[in-house]
Amino acid sequence: MVLYLSVAIIAAFVLWGLLSPAGLGAAATAAVGWTTGTFGWYYLLAVLGFLLFCGFLAFSRYGAVKLGRDDEQPEFSTLSWFAMLFSAGMGIGLVFYGVAEPVSHYLTPPGGLTPGTPEAARAALKYSFFHWGLHPWAIYSVVALSIAYFSFRRGEPTLISRTFRPLLGQRVEVPSARPLMCWRSSPRSSEWRRRWALGRCRSTAA
Repeated sequence: MVLYLSVAIIAAFVLWGLLSPAGLGAAATAAVGWTTGTFGWYYLLAVLGFLLFCGFLAFSRYGAVKLGRDDEQPEFSTLSWFAMLFSAGMGIGLVFYGVAEPVSHYLTPPGGLTPGTPEAARAALKYSFFHWGLHPWAIYSVVALSIAYFSFRRGEPTLISRTFRPLLGQRVEVPSARPLMCWRSSPRSSEWRRRWALGRCRSTAA
């Protein structure tokens, strides 16, 4: 059910983009504009909350909780674990947008700044460091830690819906919880394809 519904949602957007790319672009631009204009304050506060929450977990007694059984030992070294996290968290996106994003903000700066000026350059670097700094890692960490805790510590399936068990109880196992999994898997699949396409573009250019 989850697979079929997720595939249907993704296929609908792909078909829309093939048949009417201008229409999809206009709708996406309008949706992003409305979302950021209406809920921008919420996103800023939420990301700040994630960052503070991760700091609390790291320096409190909860930071010592093992993501696995008490008798298990780490499979990888700290350096290998960090390398895997960095590659999976940033991956090809940093290779591409590490250059493209500052240049884009420099040529079309936000906030009504004049393109190509020192002020635009400073703003471009400021936004880029913000987008690729600690804040996105905080978002990744909150979601990843919740799934890892319930999967490796509690023996739950690696499903986003199972992280809601403390709130929903046994209801996470009923069909009504499936929209939670579809809501998470559809954008994640789209993001994976975007990263694959970026990597393909980079390898072709090389």
